[in-house]
Amino acid sequence: MQVHRFGAMGTVIELLLDAPENSRADRALAAAEHEFHRLEDVLTRFRPDSELSRLNAIGQLDAGPDLLRVVELALAARERTAGRFDPTVHDAVVAAGYDRTFASVAPDGPDVSFRAGARCGGGVEIEHGTIRLERDVRLDLGGIGKGYAVDRACELLGLAGPCLVNAGGDLAVRGGAWPIAVPDGPTLELSSGALATSGRDRRRWRRGGEERHHLIDPETALPAEGPLLRVTVVAATATEAEVLAKAAFLGAEVDAPRVLVMADGTVVLAGGLA
Repeated sequence: MQVHRFGAMGTVIELLLDAPENSRADRALAAAEHEFHRLEDVLTRFRPDSELSRLNAIGQLDAGPDLLRVVELALAARERTAGRFDPTVHDAVVAAGYDRTFASVAPDGPDVSFRAGARCGGGVEIEHGTIRLERDVRLDLGGIGKGYAVDRACELLGLAGPCLVNAGGDLAVRGGAWPIAVPDGPTLELSSGALATSGRDRRRWRRGGEERHHLIDPETALPAEGPLLRVTVVAATATEAEVLAKAAFLGAEVDAPRVLVMADGTVVLAGGLA
């Protein structure tokens, strides 16, 4: 088993490849890592020269194929989750205090009246490869972008043998039989497909004595409240698992195997898990 780790997209990426060490395996591992870095350059909101940041800055962009595809996937997800998954939460996330890479976010600080000016549900149009944002609308593609990168890297790595790509707990597998331990839940065995987790215990901080986190409720433009601490969803792709995990955390009904961890520690298995 070959294991390769590196940092990208604000987390530790782990590539597992069940194949002998040879030039083919080396090329596949290198290609999978390169894909993460390449897509981060396109999709991150933390680099002013990324395609996403340029779109957010000027409101219109003739987009490259990856940004175009991820925005299309995000808008389709918003439609079918009745707005529970919403890529236009950018300003609400920033206003809540997540205005830089998470490693640089101060764990505590004064209240900055983060409720003012943030909104969600903004208009986004795509026409002939051009993305146009409604005035004062900006996109955050962090979760779905990471899922998309996991899927792309898994495609490349899978050319060399059975593999697993893990980006901070959001993962995809191809071939083989991979035991996956879900935090506070069961161990699942996957031979294909993906898994993603959304929770308010992963990225959180305090402002003015109030705890905040990165999962925004589009209805309020505030960090989501409710009985759930964390949701893990199994789906065909990491992109889809990211969408469903976020939607389920925000209270949407999703048709997928899932593990729900309540704030009081109760664990609920649903969607065919037992």
